[in-house]
Amino acid sequence: MSTTRQHQPGDRGPEPDGAPATASRVLALEGASGVVPLARDFTRQALYEWGWLPAATADRRAAAEDVLLVVSELVTNACLHAEGPEQLRVALNSKVLRLEVTDLGSGQPAPRTPHRAGRPGGHGMFIVQRLCLDWGVLRTPGVAGKMVWAELAAPA
Repeated sequence: MSTTRQHQPGDRGPEPDGAPATASRVLALEGASGVVPLARDFTRQALYEWGWLPAATADRRAAAEDVLLVVSELVTNACLHAEGPEQLRVALNSKVLRLEVTDLGSGQPAPRTPHRAGRPGGHGMFIVQRLCLDWGVLRTPGVAGKMVWAELAAPA
């Protein structure tokens, strides 16, 4: 499921799972080079700081890898379709990890329909949709760009 809603200046949208974030990190990406590996490394470091890594079990390792894959897909999508990402925010509460990528693009991210697994390209938002509890797009009226967010379940 994805949602699009308008928001007011200063409104970040709901925190993970509607609850206040217990931890968050922000990375400026505007004008940076190598933004996809930079975003993955930044997120990986946050996962270490928050105890997701090193993973003690296969399930925890898979959860961390899913987060890193979704970060890669969101940032790549901003690079390919939205004039590049401006910022990555990673926020965590006890139940949900939320990823937010802001960009200046006017497009609307959506999984390609029908999804064709055997064809190269076009899988990013399909992957996000499959791995995440929810995702969506927030726009501020009168302001260029958007925030694409995705939420993944925190490992038990």
